[in-house]
Amino acid sequence: MKITILQGSARKKGNTARVAGWVEEELAAQGHEVDLVYLNSHNLNGCLGCAKCKEKPDTIGCVQKDDISEILEKMVNSKLVIFASPLYFWGVTSQIKTVIDRTYSLYTNYHQPGHASLIAGQRQALLVTGAGPYENNAEGVFTAFKRMQNPHMAVNAGELYIGLCTTPDNLDESAQHKAVEFAKEIVS
Repeated sequence: MKITILQGSARKKGNTARVAGWVEEELAAQGHEVDLVYLNSHNLNGCLGCAKCKEKPDTIGCVQKDDISEILEKMVNSKLVIFASPLYFWGVTSQIKTVIDRTYSLYTNYHQPGHASLIAGQRQALLVTGAGPYENNAEGVFTAFKRMQNPHMAVNAGELYIGLCTTPDNLDESAQHKAVEFAKEIVS
């Protein structure tokens, strides 16, 4: 299976990178083709809300000249996309949020007859790390993620929150075990 991991942390060796790395290793060991995209190294602009992308619904693209078309192309060509982000102020990072906002170009006629999506049926998973507990902290991210599958016409393949982690060195075998189990779950 072709899988894209969108790594939304600014830190290449942070908590999210460590957990996403464990997931990537397990998926590769299972024989999947995994492409980890480090979003912070890409030029990504926020959505303008101009709706020009809706004029050609069968194409991937945007009037802005940045790296989003390359990333959206990877998403469209993947059977599974994993959104990986640390928790920043009860939400995902700006890198992941920018990609999510720009997926607006991948579907048409949401809440109307003829709703269509270039990623219909795609499996999507969410991996979040944070310094705090899940309760009164991370719930909103997971609620928003569940809602995102509606316009995408996608399948929620799984969700993982690794909380109470402050540095990658503090991530223990329990966190690694959860990452490996998550990797097994999201492809089945």
